[in-house]
Amino acid sequence: MTEHTLTVAGVAVDTRHWIGGERIASSETFTDVSPIDGSALGEISRGTATEAAAAVAAAKAAFPGWAATARAERARILHAIADGVDKRIEDLAIVETHDNAALLRSHRRGVMPRVAHNFRFFADWLLKLEHEEFETRGHTNQVSWDPAGPCVLITPWNAPLMLATWKIAPALAAGNTVILKPAEWTPLTASLLADIAAEAGLPAGVLNVVQGYGAEAGNALVSHPDVRRISFTGSVPTAKAIGAASAANLVPTSFELGGKSPLLVFADADLDLAVDLAVEQYDNAGQVCLAATRILVEESIADEFTKRFAQKAATLKQGDPRDEATDLGPNIHPRQLEKIDGFVQRALAAGARAVIGGAPNTDLGGLYYRPTLLTHVAQDSEIVQEEVFGPVLTLQTFATEQEAVALANDTRFGLAATLATGDHERAERVTAQLVAGTVWVNCFFVRDLQAPFGGSRQSGVGREGGTWSFDFYCDLKNTVTAPKGWRNHG
Repeated sequence: MTEHTLTVAGVAVDTRHWIGGERIASSETFTDVSPIDGSALGEISRGTATEAAAAVAAAKAAFPGWAATARAERARILHAIADGVDKRIEDLAIVETHDNAALLRSHRRGVMPRVAHNFRFFADWLLKLEHEEFETRGHTNQVSWDPAGPCVLITPWNAPLMLATWKIAPALAAGNTVILKPAEWTPLTASLLADIAAEAGLPAGVLNVVQGYGAEAGNALVSHPDVRRISFTGSVPTAKAIGAASAANLVPTSFELGGKSPLLVFADADLDLAVDLAVEQYDNAGQVCLAATRILVEESIADEFTKRFAQKAATLKQGDPRDEATDLGPNIHPRQLEKIDGFVQRALAAGARAVIGGAPNTDLGGLYYRPTLLTHVAQDSEIVQEEVFGPVLTLQTFATEQEAVALANDTRFGLAATLATGDHERAERVTAQLVAGTVWVNCFFVRDLQAPFGGSRQSGVGREGGTWSFDFYCDLKNTVTAPKGWRNHG
């Protein structure tokens, strides 16, 4: 292991920034710690305003050439990046599991293949991106998507590479250059992606990676006057700070923020399916923005649902995420574990009852929190209204369809909702009334990149996916041509 390289389970990772096609070290570093056992993975270059400015300058310099690159060539390079990801799925899976403690089996089978798919999808979408010409009083209208310029992308720690590439791929496909600021708790796979992109032939400066803290590197990036787009996935308070910074330069922003999504279970639902959907919300130790953490169950089936839920949840195995048999790993950081337990203990003190869980898993120690289901919670309580981002669910009951909808919509969020019912007409009535960017009926987490994704209310601003991504990452232009007036200069 060299001065600027760390090794994770045999995989070498460069700890420096990637700026203008070169590895750049900072004078200061921060320690990257594995949530699995608290071990230090290595010292990571800690970016400041200096590195941020250098990355924006590199992106600005590379922009004209990349923007002028033919669509087919941009798509070819994105496919080459996807090929590089495919070749290194095992390395990426191992490194990310050590870095954020999500399940290794999930990284191998789902997450990292999705990273490659992100690049392929937007490369292919670029090639068919067009708007049908239309006429206005004999004049021809032609809509085009022009690259906007350098884009700052700030991504979270719960699915670091997948969520980063969901932004990187359309931004690059659109002809923009990118400065990625990965979460400081999970910087490693972003560094590996920089290597993969360079090997695929992406020109220097088109993709830049600046590591560090939000208050330092992040703030300098979103405040920079040469940045033309900012996309952020994370918390509401941070989004407000980014919005204030971007407003000074009138930079368009896209935010995918918190959620407090409901799962509505009606008496006519397939109860076993409903229970499976509810227990699935513990995925990734509850660190999923889309998770339906508020379970709303019709009164007549609440007791039976709760009994079956407890039985199903008891079959989950909590432990080392590298073990193929593990269903729940640890949470990301001691600060996050403290936050989760704080929510639960305050709820219990206020009268909530823990059907299961309710405390850290002292048998395992470390950052493991027991899967928790709380009942007897008030609608206006903190545990119902605020995002916990851990393996903590609440259960409330309703008597009527109208009450179910009212409870579901009664938060400041609106990211997603899940509905379990055997009545198609009810499904249509209820989904039409739910405030959410995505609604699943008798299913969960079925996602297609051609569909719009984003949140309502304080769950976000804008939509990502398909043409919606290009609408954000481009300046849309309409060219209107008169039917007459051409002169032949031949």
